[in-house]
Amino acid sequence: MPIVKYPRATKPLWHEWDRKAQKRGLRHTVYAVNGDQYTGEWLDNLKHGKGTQVWKSTGAIYSGDWKFGKRDGYGSYSVPDPVTKEYKKVYTGWWKDDKKCGYGMMYHPSGERYEGEWSHGLRSGWGRMYHRDGSIYEGQWLLDQPHGQGMLRMANEDRYEGGWKDGKKHGPGKFFYLDKGQLFEGIWAADIPKCGIMIDFGRDEAPAPTLYPIPKV
Repeated sequence: MPIVKYPRATKPLWHEWDRKAQKRGLRHTVYAVNGDQYTGEWLDNLKHGKGTQVWKSTGAIYSGDWKFGKRDGYGSYSVPDPVTKEYKKVYTGWWKDDKKCGYGMMYHPSGERYEGEWSHGLRSGWGRMYHRDGSIYEGQWLLDQPHGQGMLRMANEDRYEGGWKDGKKHGPGKFFYLDKGQLFEGIWAADIPKCGIMIDFGRDEAPAPTLYPIPKV
């Protein structure tokens, strides 16, 4: 009986090429068309796991966790100094869905820095901000502004403790004039004290007290 041989079925070459092109697991540096480069782990052609991304247009670099193509988890973001070309950290902390979320520290070129909680890329929750003029705000934030209860300590050690709204003193609060040994306690609205009382507070230890003490009512 004659034996009939059938030709072996072969898949088109592009099937094999496509299989090899699928990115999964740890890969060496992969370059994008625009010059961006990524080195790290992949899952189903998406950055997933640990990896480092470098953006060609800005020179910025992110190193940390990824999830389905987006920064998610813990990582740091840095940019090169325009003069020295050395990398300086801009943000170190937690991310979610490619935005700052959770606890992290933000560094500004002016020397200011923020450490605290974030949500959807904005300062929200509890945090501490170190300003360039030497003042420090510590308290609650909402949508990138002091909002809720917080304390602002000036460079000369005077301080305000109380309510905030949209980045301004608002509601019941106390302002301590430590250099004069006085305390103002009252109600604020949009950074302006509306009503309250002024009393002596630590006047004997104040470096520059008023000439006469405030009489008691």
